[in-house]
Amino acid sequence: MPCLNLSTNVSLEGVDTSTILSEATSTVAKLIGKPEAYVMVVLKGSIPMAFGGTEQPTAHGELASIGGLNPDINKKLSAAIANILETKLSVPKSRFFLVFHDTKGSNFGWNGSTF
Repeated sequence: MPCLNLSTNVSLEGVDTSTILSEATSTVAKLIGKPEAYVMVVLKGSIPMAFGGTEQPTAHGELASIGGLNPDINKKLSAAIANILETKLSVPKSRFFLVFHDTKGSNFGWNGSTF
């Protein structure tokens, strides 16, 4: 049950967020090896953020998953999500952090219970 939370200081007004959500969902599903039906992506814009002392376009992400993460996959995910943010929101790859959390099923709530 991968969950990708993305926050950026870029305004999402007038942005085709459906395309971003769709691309991020399929990317996470493909690279982690989980069905798209179980991938959640949250995208928040216009969040006050600074990186390196400036408020130029920047973003932060966290990806939690029950398995499927490892150093090689994380590197591919980081590159792919950074590319989406750069092409769709003009956030430079150098101004994006992505934190990975590989968690146990008992730490993931769903459908009124846990895995």
